[in-house]
This record gives sequence, C-alpha cells and structure tokens, in this order.
Amino acid sequence: MLDWLRARLRQGTHTSPFPKGAVEFPERFRGLPVIEPAPGAPPFDVGACLFSPEEAGEHAAGTVRFTADHRMAASTRAGLISPTGQVELARALDAEMQRLFGRSLRLRSVVAGSCGGCEAELNAMSNVVFDMARFGVQFVASPRHADGLVITGTVNRNMRDAVRRTYDATPEPRIVIAVGACAIAGGPFAGSPEVGAPTDLPIDLYVPGCPPHPLTVLDGLLRLLGRMPADRVTPGT
Repeated sequence: MLDWLRARLRQGTHTSPFPKGAVEFPERFRGLPVIEPAPGAPPFDVGACLFSPEEAGEHAAGTVRFTADHRMAASTRAGLISPTGQVELARALDAEMQRLFGRSLRLRSVVAGSCGGCEAELNAMSNVVFDMARFGVQFVASPRHADGLVITGTVNRNMRDAVRRTYDATPEPRIVIAVGACAIAGGPFAGSPEVGAPTDLPIDLYVPGCPPHPLTVLDGLLRLLGRMPADRVTPGT
C-alpha cells in the first residue's frame, strides 16, 4: 500500500488545468480558423470547416490559417458564420435549466453515421486528463436516464428515425448538442441525399471540428451551463 501511495505521489496530477489555467496544445493542433476574406467573398462557416491542412492557405475566398484557440462552440448555427471566422460563443441556458443541469448533466451519445473520430474525442473526455466528471457531466446508456443528447455523424437515411426516437425517449426538459462538422453541416458529405443533419431538432449547442478537441466540447458545455462567461471570440486572441 505504501509503495502504491509513493508511486501516485511521484506521478503527480495529470488532469488538465482547464478552465482555470493555461492549456498548451501541440504544434499540429488546428483550432479556430481565421480568414482574411477576398473582396466579395461569402461569409466563412466554421461549422462546416473540416480543419484539414488543405483548407489553410490562399483560396478564391481569401487566406485561411488555423489558430491554437479551442473556443468555438456556439448556441446558434448563425453564430458560427462570419466574414473572418469570428464566432459567437455559446450562451447560458435560462435560469431554470441552469438550476436543473448546472451541477449534474447526464448525456446520451447518438452515433448517427460517423467515422468514429468524434466519438474517440468524446470518450477521451472521461479520461484522467480531461475528466469531465469533475464538472458533473457524464454519459449514460439510456435516453430515459439522460438530460440531453449528443449527436455525432451525418444523420444518414438509416439513422434519422433512430435519432428522432431517441430524442422522443429523452424526458423533458432536455438539451441537444450537435458535435462535429458532420452533425452540424454534413461534413465532407454535405449535399448528398443521404445526409440529413439534425436540423429538425432544437439544437442547444453546436460544437465544430473534424473532430473537435475534448476541450472545445467541454468549453461549450460549461458556457451552456452558465459556468463560463459568454462572449464573442476574435480569432488569434
């Protein structure tokens, strides 16, 4: 027992200092994009961004670069669209919803036609580094035990009814979170008749990324629960 305690003391604390401390990301991390728009270019949609190396650089619409800013989850679809990549971060739920979910939030994950990338990042949220349970957030096995849904994937033809049934099985009041470019905008499959992002559900939080970093998801969740300030982020700040 003493050897075990000594080993634990030597290992120290591995949990991320988020949200109270500075977080370091590896050089390869691609966070909130910033764009210098070309004249007449359409607004930039962070929700549809795939965060690929090919998207960086000069394009007809302007010059795109990725910052190291993980903050980009929004309460509205329009909050992810702007000429420069600026996003309107998630706003807190109303006072009653904060009272119900602010300290204990149970979520049911619905994989609706995904490559598995977003789910890998959601799984990582439970590890010792990100430890979402310290914020009172956990995933559950049944929608009947959940306070809300986390939807990943394109919501393809075979999953549309399953998503609706899972939503209907979740007791009210409930929240819905769309995670990843596929759930928000169809991802690389946008425009296909097989793709049906959950636009018919009332989405409370949009978390962009392909896939999003665990801290991007956690940041959005804490803002939604009123545990972090809502503001507007300018890329590069």
